[in-house]
Amino acid sequence: MSKIKVFLDSSAVIAGVISSAGAARVLLVMSENGQIDTFISEQVITESERSIAKKVPHALPEFRQTIKDGGLKVVQNPTQKEIDENLYLIADPDDVPILLAAMKAHVNYFATHNRKHFLDDPKVAEKSGIKIGTPGDVLNWIRENLKTE
Repeated sequence: MSKIKVFLDSSAVIAGVISSAGAARVLLVMSENGQIDTFISEQVITESERSIAKKVPHALPEFRQTIKDGGLKVVQNPTQKEIDENLYLIADPDDVPILLAAMKAHVNYFATHNRKHFLDDPKVAEKSGIKIGTPGDVLNWIRENLKTE
């Protein structure tokens, strides 16, 4: 099986950086160790840094180190034209660029804690063609796939 590809949105990145345990942290460690290919977008970096600076500024150095050494692959933000053409994908237009970046990266799984816009709307996964779940869901999915190898 080829390496599993996971996209982290800002909620998953933040959880992984500020928590010393938990599924999001495990995904970041797996990325750093080269066990999975992990993708984020330029917008995820911006959103994460802004949120960490506001809520837990002491975690900014760790966030920056994670971006530098975590093996994360950065996907360019989509163009405004691409965003406008894909507003049908998700209810919140602010999340369209994040979803499009994940689609561009051809990931297997999208990890998020955003229940309102991603997790509670199964049509988003259906329209995007990407499995969407919490970081814990992603870890369970990875475990299941490793068993079938």
